Amino acid sequence: QVRLVESGGGLVQAGDSLRVSCEASGDTFSRYIMGWFRQAPGKEREFVAAIRWSDGSEYYGDFAGGRFTISRDKAKNTVYLQMNSLKPEDTAVYYCAAGGVRTRTGLSSTYDYWGQGTQVTVSS
Repeated sequence: QVRLVESGGGLVQAGDSLRVSCEASGDTFSRYIMGWFRQAPGKEREFVAAIRWSDGSEYYGDFAGGRFTISRDKAKNTVYLQMNSLKPEDTAVYYCAAGGVRTRTGLSSTYDYWGQGTQVTVSS
């Protein structure tokens, strides 16, 4: 069993940076991959980024390259998503997710555990 708790969301202005965090507890086998997804009102959940817990390999959604960076701190059991040059279209609830070895990084249905989400709002 894995528990995920996100934090760090908030209201920022366009062009600002923000870092959201996801603290994980539970067995490490179930969080072989940890990812961030986002969902805006009326839209489908969208893959942002993922990281392989063991070696830190990073994976990004098509839109995320260059502005978003995922990282993890093993000692703190925490995954971060650093978001730079934020745009109003980045407004969404950001969810942390974890999955085992069969997880496909960009496919939300293959993740086993989800956090409650943290709201990120970017004003223009």
